[in-house]
Amino acid sequence: MILEKKRIFEIVEKGTPGDKASIGFDYGIIVIIVLNIAAVIISSFNDLPEPLKQSLTIFEYISIIIFTAEYVLRLWTAPYKYPGHRFPYLRYIGSFMALIDLCAILPFYLPFIVGIDLRMLRILRLFRLLRILKLNRYNNAVELIAQVFRGEKEKIFTTIFMTGLMLLLASSVMYYVENTAQPDKFPNIIATLWWAVATLTTVGYGDVYPITTIGKVLSGVIALLGIGLVALPAGIISSGFIKAISKEEQQEGIRADGPAGKRVCPHCGKEIE
Repeated sequence: MILEKKRIFEIVEKGTPGDKASIGFDYGIIVIIVLNIAAVIISSFNDLPEPLKQSLTIFEYISIIIFTAEYVLRLWTAPYKYPGHRFPYLRYIGSFMALIDLCAILPFYLPFIVGIDLRMLRILRLFRLLRILKLNRYNNAVELIAQVFRGEKEKIFTTIFMTGLMLLLASSVMYYVENTAQPDKFPNIIATLWWAVATLTTVGYGDVYPITTIGKVLSGVIALLGIGLVALPAGIISSGFIKAISKEEQQEGIRADGPAGKRVCPHCGKEIE
C-alpha cells in the first residue's frame, strides 16, 4: 500500500524524464485544461445548437470528475510532497496550487450545498477560467511573475503612490476649472476622477472632456504627463524580468548536457571536473 501511494504521488506530480505514466498524466491534464477554456469561450455564444450544449455539459461533468480525483489524489499523497512536515495535509490545502485546484472544482459543487440564485451561478461559472492557472504546475511563468513583483515591490509601490497622487491632483484641478461650465460632467472631485484616469492612461474615451480654454490646456499637459506615468511601471517590471532571467542563468552556471551526463560549461562547452 505504501509503495502504491508513493507511485501515485510520482504519477500526479510533474513528470520526470523516462516516467511515461507521469508524463502521460501531465499531458492529459494539460489537454483537459485547454479544452475547458475553449468550452467556456464557446458557451458564451448565444443560440448554440442543443446537441452542442449537451456535449459541453457532459464534458463539464467529465472534467469535474477528473479534476476532483486529481485534487483528492494530491491531497492523499501530501506526506510525500512535504516529507517531515507536521501537518502535510493542511500544508497542501493552504498551498497556492491547491487553492487553484479547489477553485477549479468548487463552483460546481456550491449550488448543491447552498442555495444560489441564477445571477450568482453565472458569476461562479466564470471561476472555470481559473483552471488555466493550473498550467502553472507545468510552467513556472506565474512564479517568475511573482518573483519579479516581490523583487521590485518597493519601486512598484512608489509608482502606484505617484500615480494616485497625480490622479488626485488632476481631478481636483479639473473640477475647479470645469465645474462651472459643465456641472453635470464635473459635479465633484470623485466623479472627475474618471476623466483623470482616462486622460492619464491616454485612453481618452471622449465621454467626458473639458470645453474651457484653461481646461483644454491642462488636459493636454496631463495627457503628456500620463505617457511617462504609464511607461514608468512598464520599465520597472521589464527591468525586473531581465534581472530574474539573468539570475536564473547565473544559478544554472553549468549544466549537465554533455555526453553521458557529463558536466559541461554553458559558455565554452568544455567538460568540467
